[in-house]
Amino acid sequence: MLEKISWLGHSSVRIEGEKTVYIDPWKIKGEHKADVVLISHSHSDHFSPPDVKKIQKESAIIVAPSDCVTGLSGNIKTVKPGDKIEIQNGMIEAVSAYNINKSFHQKSNNWVGFIVTIDGKKIYYAGDTDFIPEMEGITADIVLVPVGGVFTMTAEEAAQAVNIIKPQVAIPIHYGDIVGSMEDARRFQILCEVQVEIKSIVS
Repeated sequence: MLEKISWLGHSSVRIEGEKTVYIDPWKIKGEHKADVVLISHSHSDHFSPPDVKKIQKESAIIVAPSDCVTGLSGNIKTVKPGDKIEIQNGMIEAVSAYNINKSFHQKSNNWVGFIVTIDGKKIYYAGDTDFIPEMEGITADIVLVPVGGVFTMTAEEAAQAVNIIKPQVAIPIHYGDIVGSMEDARRFQILCEVQVEIKSIVS
C-alpha cells in the first residue's frame, strides 16, 4: 500500500487504490483523476476549488467540513468529527483535528482529519492539528502527520503522536512549503519508534 500513497507537496496526498483518493489537493500539477476528494479545512493551502476542479471526475465524491463548499460542485458530502461515509469497498471517517496551544485551528470549527479504509488498510491523515487526546483512540496501519510546526505539530510532537498510535508506517507531511523543512522530517524519523518513510514529491 505504501507505494500507492503519493505526497504531492505540503499537505497534499494521493492514494491510488481501488479508488483514487486525493486529500487537500493544492498546487496540483498532474492529471490523475479523483474518485474521492477529501478536504480537511478551509485554509487556502488545503481548500483550493481550482485544484479540486482540475482533478475531480464527474462522478467524484467530495467530502469536506460545511465551510468548505463554496466554489465546489458535484456530489458534495459535508462532515464533522465522528461522521462516516461508505465508499465502494471502503470507508471514510472524519476525525478531530485542532490546536491546543495556538488558535489557528480551533476545535469549535469542527475541522477534520480522516481515516481512509481502502484495499483493506486503514490510513490516518491527521490534518492540521496538534497532538490531541483523541489520537489515543486512533488505530491505523499507516499515518500521515504534519511535522512543520508553527500551525501544527512539531517533529517532536508528531513523533509522540505516532508512538502512541503505533502504526506500521508513518509518513511526515506539511513541510517544505510555507513552513517546515527536510530537517523536520528527518528529526521526526529519528524520534519515531516505528518505520518512517520520507516521501519525495511527485506530480
